[in-house]
Amino acid sequence: MTAPASGMAVPGAAALSLLLLLLGAAAAAGCGYQSCPPTRPDLLNVHLVPHTHDDVGWLKTVEQYFYGVRNEVQHAGVQYILDSVVAQLAADPSRRFVYAEVAFLARWWRQQDEATRRTVRQLVEQGRLEFVGGGWCMSDEAAAHYGPAIEQLALGRRFLRREFGACGTPRVAWQIDPFGHSRQLAAIFAQMGYDGLFVGRVDHQDKATREQLQEMELLWRASGSLPPPTADLFTGGMGHPPNVYNPPSGFCWDQLCSDPPGDEDSEENNVDSIVSAFLQIAASQAESYRTNHIIMTMGSDFHYENANLWFKNMDKLIAHVNARQANGSHVHVLYSTPSCYLWELHRANLSWSVKTDDFPYADGPHQLTGYFTSRPAFKRYERLSNNFLQICSQLEALAGPVAREGPYGPGNSSVLREAVAVAQHHDAVTGTEKQHVADDYARQLAAGWESCQLLVANALASLSGSKENFIFCNALNISVCPLTEAGRFTVILYNPLGRRVSWPIRLPVNGASYAVTDPQGQPVPSEVVPVSNFTRRLRGGGGSAVWELLFQASIPPLGFSTFTVSRLSRGGPRVHPARTPVLSQPQEIQNEHLRVLFDPLTGHLKEIQNLDKSISLPVFQNFYWYSSVGNNESPQASGAYIFRPNSSEPIPNALVQGHQNFSSWCSQVVRLHAGQPYVELEWTVGPIPVADGWGKEIISRFETTLQTDSRFYTDSNGRQILERRRDYRPTWNLSQTEPVAGNYYPVNSRIFIKDKKFQLTVLTDRSQGGSSIFDGSLELMVHRRLLYDDNRGVGEPLVELGADRQGLVVRGRHLLLLDTVESAADQHRLLAQELFMAPYVVLAPGGGPSYRHGQPSLRQFSALRRELPPNIHLLTLTPWDAGTLLLRLEHQFERGESVNGSQPVTVDLLNLFSAFTITSVQEMSLGADLPLSAISRLVWTPAIGPAQPRPVPKLDPSQVTLQPMEIRTFLATVRYKVPGAGPGGP
Repeated sequence: MTAPASGMAVPGAAALSLLLLLLGAAAAAGCGYQSCPPTRPDLLNVHLVPHTHDDVGWLKTVEQYFYGVRNEVQHAGVQYILDSVVAQLAADPSRRFVYAEVAFLARWWRQQDEATRRTVRQLVEQGRLEFVGGGWCMSDEAAAHYGPAIEQLALGRRFLRREFGACGTPRVAWQIDPFGHSRQLAAIFAQMGYDGLFVGRVDHQDKATREQLQEMELLWRASGSLPPPTADLFTGGMGHPPNVYNPPSGFCWDQLCSDPPGDEDSEENNVDSIVSAFLQIAASQAESYRTNHIIMTMGSDFHYENANLWFKNMDKLIAHVNARQANGSHVHVLYSTPSCYLWELHRANLSWSVKTDDFPYADGPHQLTGYFTSRPAFKRYERLSNNFLQICSQLEALAGPVAREGPYGPGNSSVLREAVAVAQHHDAVTGTEKQHVADDYARQLAAGWESCQLLVANALASLSGSKENFIFCNALNISVCPLTEAGRFTVILYNPLGRRVSWPIRLPVNGASYAVTDPQGQPVPSEVVPVSNFTRRLRGGGGSAVWELLFQASIPPLGFSTFTVSRLSRGGPRVHPARTPVLSQPQEIQNEHLRVLFDPLTGHLKEIQNLDKSISLPVFQNFYWYSSVGNNESPQASGAYIFRPNSSEPIPNALVQGHQNFSSWCSQVVRLHAGQPYVELEWTVGPIPVADGWGKEIISRFETTLQTDSRFYTDSNGRQILERRRDYRPTWNLSQTEPVAGNYYPVNSRIFIKDKKFQLTVLTDRSQGGSSIFDGSLELMVHRRLLYDDNRGVGEPLVELGADRQGLVVRGRHLLLLDTVESAADQHRLLAQELFMAPYVVLAPGGGPSYRHGQPSLRQFSALRRELPPNIHLLTLTPWDAGTLLLRLEHQFERGESVNGSQPVTVDLLNLFSAFTITSVQEMSLGADLPLSAISRLVWTPAIGPAQPRPVPKLDPSQVTLQPMEIRTFLATVRYKVPGAGPGGP
């Protein structure tokens, strides 16, 4: 997100190979730190890092960026960048370049002939083409959940390892464009083996303080649970003055830049002035850093389409600046890479200040906190898509090749895997892309769903022994499914979690009475309720059901249960949609665990009682909206990135008595499900009216009597919990310019407030922005529709017209938990995983033929011999190479947050699964591209005292112990019991 590029002709592969042969003797020996160029200990060393930042979608789609089309929107063609860079690196062995976005690299790589591939491999082996970051994309750090964030990194790193070997493995994480940086993602980088992280965007107040204290480079202690230095990560902030990841002012030599080249032979003869300006910039930047090494990024968005322009001018700059040393200059300039710069910092043998929180971000007086909520429908689709990808991968692992080549056609999980990986990009899940690009991201996900649905059907048929006509109803959230509206059917419910769950099922039907039976043929209690007016209006003519069938389904761990549904009374009462009765809001609802009270006059939520703990809390909830169009203080309006309300006081929606209809465009249903310890709030918002000329940002606010002392708590990427304090930052004295937006934080999965006794937690079904603007309150932004661009580059307002062009309608859920402080984590940890890895419904008419002659059909199946303990989560189960599966197990509690949940747990991997037998196990790094024993990270000295890495213990797969917040990754060789099943089977 900054500036574009242009093109040039590229020499053929044969010419490149010849150039490398001629220059090979002069090339640096080997890759890694040993390939780094020599520096001068007596001088200031300026490391020039040639790079291009290639957004995997933003103003153009991924394909448009790669092929270089729609240049009237932005001039950018990634294929030409890679062509041009390779040619220029081959032309001079002193030159270096770094590249980050593997989604583009993999696409380009598939198009190259073997001669070009050999050339690129040689450049990588010489350390002159270095991969940084190494993810499929440069993921966001606020709206991305840790599960898919790990997956997209692993996907990119696996490609690099497969094609380039050990020299292709990134040593440096490269997060130069995300709008803030999270503690959990730093912990992930550390556990994948990265030696350091470089970031481009640091809050302007934080940066000013750090520059003054020479703390732009520090040690990030990214976990309070993992023993140091497991999650410690050296972190460098770049850019002086605030040029983020761009070149210094006056030194941009790309095709689209206007800075003059250095020329000593013409009448311009501007070399002296250019060199003097560069020396002044270098001296100024060095004042903010502690060593005699500084880094300058030479490139920007989609630069180097004509790499000759950049390299020719940098060659001259290096020569002329270094020539000044003869006249007493103390500056030495060199081509370098982030890892070579990092190596010099490590060699300095200093101790570094320690940071333990995260990096919220503002680039000026206005806060980039709007994107925590922007495009809420896509944020939900991304979350659902990852959920389905995990189910698809698990079933592929359990059923083997028959899942990919079964009776329903060829299934392929890689399409969805790559689409979900792209969706983690910092201009994708963030909602900061143009509308047509958001549509393309959704299209990629939809194509992935189609391939995975075939795979799921093949796998379920194989595992169940029955070839059903499997139906995937993708619009159940608006009560549309032709099969269930017709009559008798079966419900196959797959549970991706490693423990048994009870899950509420809600299906559209047209009968008034149904019988539901479980896998053993036993009756299951059910009820039929009318479809709400809001749902009928939302679906339009897409469905005809006027009732919804509700029942609670129990599903075994890592398995499925099949339920049969039969309509009992065809002649039962039918209700025409126009005459569906409006349900009056009861004054209270209750189940085994909770009682919820409503105000008899207004219908608002009034009080929640936890019957198990005999505690109660007054809770008022309402929807409000912030107006966001700029005001007399500043013309800055809210947009895709920025949240800037005109006033700190939002405008309430009046509640109309009934099904909690707050307005014609805002409604909510409050539910208690049988046996469940939470209150479900299903909200429907939109189309947000804007005819009055006001953009609106809609919040759901909860007000309580809790004494919270300005504190509230949010998750970091869905995993660690961080304390937040209003108008406060732990590492600098905050000058608060936005009292609302400046206190908003990303909420991936939960937000809570507490006093010394009670805790109120709200779980979300997607990433949202949230805060506590006054004591005892919580608020979550659920939708936003804005009329102005916020001038951060996307160039269009966040209007989101939706399919009918009238405005987007969004539906979602909040789960509300009331508990004691001591017990709260035991509930919110498990429920957050249930929301993230939710069971999946597949439907069928029933009565399908046998899958294999003589094979009995199974109505219930579990791939585990026993449930996993509640504090252990099966994060990953997916096919890897032939005969092997990738497994990730994680401890999902933090140290000290639960008496029982925070204890270490030991699991017997060898006897865990019933679907296959594990014959051997190798423990891997978190990225799964390196054996754990091969990880050897640079050891840094914290200012608070040294921490030595612990040796990797010998693996006993029958006793795998997980400590709080630990993730352990394994490659397992497996043998399947069913002939023909399993990876590598016939």
